[in-house]
Amino acid sequence: MPIDPHLLAVFTATTVVALVTPGPDMLFVLGCGLRGGARAGLLATLGVITGDAIYVAAAAAGLAVLLTTFPVVFTVLRLAGAAYLIYLGVQMVRNRKKAQAGEPGGGGMTGRRAYLNGVVSAMANPQTFTFMVAFLPHFIDPAAGPVWLQFAILGAVLIILEFLADATVGVLAGRIGGWLRARQAVRRRIDAATGTLFIGLGITLAAER
Repeated sequence: MPIDPHLLAVFTATTVVALVTPGPDMLFVLGCGLRGGARAGLLATLGVITGDAIYVAAAAAGLAVLLTTFPVVFTVLRLAGAAYLIYLGVQMVRNRKKAQAGEPGGGGMTGRRAYLNGVVSAMANPQTFTFMVAFLPHFIDPAAGPVWLQFAILGAVLIILEFLADATVGVLAGRIGGWLRARQAVRRRIDAATGTLFIGLGITLAAER
């Protein structure tokens, strides 16, 4: 086996514990589910997972050395992502009264938009990449097999577990949001709350060091 079974078991248990704590990705998926329904919540999760998969591939390929050597790359990425989340939030708050009850996607959050926003949100949060670079090596044993393969396996486990956690939140939020969106006044409040959530995430991301 290319990875130590004991280390894999410990890694899986540790990751599960970490994922049950709401983070930026989970809150982002929650907001998409509330505003756009279960489908938007699920596709937002797929978008986040796509971004994380790119980070796993980059880390496994050894790009971690390059990016950690030039921290300005992380800063630019973080600020760009923060600005994008704040922009999305402001647009939601400004346009909340324009949404019509019969509008497809439950207030304009189409599946395609949810997916693309999920990719951008994940890629704009370098904390995920930092987590992988700092956390995954603790569960790698060079004597067990190729390091890049172990890194890829651990990354795949992380992505699968994150998908299960975030998709559950997104779908449940979509179910609840679907019932609430049927009421126009409540729907406007959902748009305002989701927009505020995105603005808060953007500010938090920008303030991180």
